[in-house]
Amino acid sequence: RLLRQALSHAVKLGLLVRNVAEAVQTPKPRHVEMSTLSPEGVHSFLEVARETPYYSLFHTALYTGMRRGELLALRWKDVDLDKATLSVVRSIYRGSGGDFTVREPKTQRSRRLIALSPSLVMVLRDHQAERRARSILIGKTIPELIFSHLDGSPLDPSTVSHAFGKVIKKARVPSVRFHDLRHTHATLMMKQGINPKVVSERLGHSTVAMTLDLYSHVVPGLQEQAALRFDEGLQREVGALGTENGAGGFG
Repeated sequence: RLLRQALSHAVKLGLLVRNVAEAVQTPKPRHVEMSTLSPEGVHSFLEVARETPYYSLFHTALYTGMRRGELLALRWKDVDLDKATLSVVRSIYRGSGGDFTVREPKTQRSRRLIALSPSLVMVLRDHQAERRARSILIGKTIPELIFSHLDGSPLDPSTVSHAFGKVIKKARVPSVRFHDLRHTHATLMMKQGINPKVVSERLGHSTVAMTLDLYSHVVPGLQEQAALRFDEGLQREVGALGTENGAGGFG
């Protein structure tokens, strides 16, 4: 598709006579079954993670559904622990040369405000207090980044993923990737009956349709529940109308 767009632009500029890519049928993306942790798996994972320096990072990933790059770019000024909110305004990447690059989110929807649960606020407060205490010991101010080395330098994304894999293995839960914590967050919220629009906003998806396409299949019975709720809701409305008409009639 990208090549087709480029060649089409070249045709418009008169550099090519025809776009040969138009003769190629675009392959359909394969559906890949996502892996997620169960509620029991989440508990086991966090119990093991608690003994590592990455506990607050993994906890935040599970409880917000944020991407790895968004988490590693998160600053204390992006979080309001009193209001229990967190603003996603940037993401961090490590290039092939080893340099870190901070970028703004790709879309406007990716820039988002995420409400924090009371347990996550407590974890972040403890993390902040620990970071402040360790910084005082070495005579420095607390690093701007929430999840970083003590000198303030960003964590290497691959190192974080490697540490995550070791925790997963020790916790004896199904093998998942770091990104699957995001899927786990969304899946558990959908199963709990959270409005898909809210889930979509937390994840920063471009549309609610995208969220439903990704996660509706992991919640068996959604169609049946929808049909049942429609039926029950309509019956209540009809019943209420019948009562009103009966009460207001001439006998």
